[in-house]
Amino acid sequence: MTTPAPPPQTIWAERVALVRRYHDMESRLTASVSERMLDLACLQPGMRVLDVASGMGEPSLRAAQRVGPSGFVLGTDLVDGMLDAAREQARALALTNIEFRAADAETLELPEQSFDAATVRWGLMAMPRPERALERMWRALHPSRLLVCATWAGPEQVEYASLPRRTMARYRPLPPVEPDAPGVFRFSDPEHLRTVLARGGFTAEHVESMHIPVVEAEDGSGIVRWIRSFGGPVAKLAAELPPEEQRAWEEDVVRECEPYRTGGKVQLGGVTWLVVARRTA
Repeated sequence: MTTPAPPPQTIWAERVALVRRYHDMESRLTASVSERMLDLACLQPGMRVLDVASGMGEPSLRAAQRVGPSGFVLGTDLVDGMLDAAREQARALALTNIEFRAADAETLELPEQSFDAATVRWGLMAMPRPERALERMWRALHPSRLLVCATWAGPEQVEYASLPRRTMARYRPLPPVEPDAPGVFRFSDPEHLRTVLARGGFTAEHVESMHIPVVEAEDGSGIVRWIRSFGGPVAKLAAELPPEEQRAWEEDVVRECEPYRTGGKVQLGGVTWLVVARRTA
């Protein structure tokens, strides 16, 4: 008998609960990326900012603090449950200049030329048709205004994704990383992103990189729990291994985490690209 798949709303509810569990940690560890994105977007008091794929509020909440009461921030995400946490934070911070709206970035309906800047932090890489999302952002931005995107570098530079894959490859074949499919490494080559931006009406003007952690734990066992929690191909394969191989894989992860110990804790992260593009007229 085939077990029916859980309904989409159940899947998203479980995903939201999981992301909430790790949100405070990730927000703290990745704050420097959000702040640098806002620096590169040249935010000033009174500006109107569009943040696409806001998730639980990064970097939209920080943007609202920068533009002040005379400015405005709209944060959008495909999943309204994610935005509930962002709304809670906005209320806790007494921010009245920010709105969160559930919307598909590829069909986003906004007044033309109504925003002064746009940001997308680790969201463009997951979209089925990023060019369509970029076209929507292009329409929403004033001419010559800036879009700042964050994407991940290649597997060899992003240990939070490559370490689980590398250790699991000793036990089972892994599905290949498809460079054009939605996923972590979709825009690992900034030149690829430059091309996609151009199709959406943007000219990339600046690219820089920074290495940041995204997860930390007391030891490698905590990293194992994090990997298993977030699912994906590696977690699925781990669950299918015989018990003795599961234990061996976990031991491999714990051992390989040790070089990433910093300040008494294990931290895994990676290199992220920050790309600044300008809307062409």
